[in-house]
Amino acid sequence: MKQNKQFAVIGPGVMGEAIINGLIEKQVAAPEYIITSGPRQERLEELTAQYQVRSKLSNRKAIQDADVVLLCVKPQKLAEVLGDLRGQLNDEALVISVIAGATIDSLVKGLKHSAVVRSMPNTPAQIGEGMTVWNQSAQTTRTQHQLAQTILSALGAEIFVEDERYIDMATAVSGTGPAYVFLFLESMIDAGVHLGLPRRIAEEMVLQTIEGSIQFYRHNDSHPARLRNQVTSPGGTSATALYYLEKMGFRTAISRAIWAAFTRSQELGKGQDHQDPEKI
Repeated sequence: MKQNKQFAVIGPGVMGEAIINGLIEKQVAAPEYIITSGPRQERLEELTAQYQVRSKLSNRKAIQDADVVLLCVKPQKLAEVLGDLRGQLNDEALVISVIAGATIDSLVKGLKHSAVVRSMPNTPAQIGEGMTVWNQSAQTTRTQHQLAQTILSALGAEIFVEDERYIDMATAVSGTGPAYVFLFLESMIDAGVHLGLPRRIAEEMVLQTIEGSIQFYRHNDSHPARLRNQVTSPGGTSATALYYLEKMGFRTAISRAIWAAFTRSQELGKGQDHQDPEKI
């Protein structure tokens, strides 16, 4: 592959923009080597003005000279995009998908292209602090594997998994994970406000408590349960609060939520797999 690789970002949404920003910020690609495509001219103009990348309304034109094609469209739009791009990619191009539920098999068949990476990043990728779990097709070369790793590292941490089944699990745990965290943040802040704290103070207290707790955990080799026990005095405030969380089924609610997200990810994948690639 060429030294100055050409990148095509198909889908100029939030994740597409996060990838563009990461590629530029981490100096993986210069703006002039990135082209994005989508159906809304005003959105393309916005990205062009902010990042100095190129843009096209046509997906086919965007991928003409692309060494790397990043699929960042909504799952509901994937069939249309696959139909548009089928058989149009350069033979040596690497395709990286961030589409929830889209299996490697459906992408390979839908595009008639063998070098495909399936990945699942999450929202913090927008600031380079994401968690991306990924897998690749058997035909992906070692060089393409290293390229994919470099690209996904621009979004934050990355983990390559040998079994594609782990991607649906990652979708439920880390892909959807920020939503759980934001809901927990919101709940703690609102509880502080309910107690009488000014919202600004409640927000600062909760954010630092969570950030500090995470850093404390990272600096210890202990299991989370052991750390929790260390801050739970008999008959104290923590013991009382944890009693009510357990009584209200806190663990079960989290577990069932993640299982539901996992099931939904599998359903999205089956929806793609059941489509005849030749009829998309």
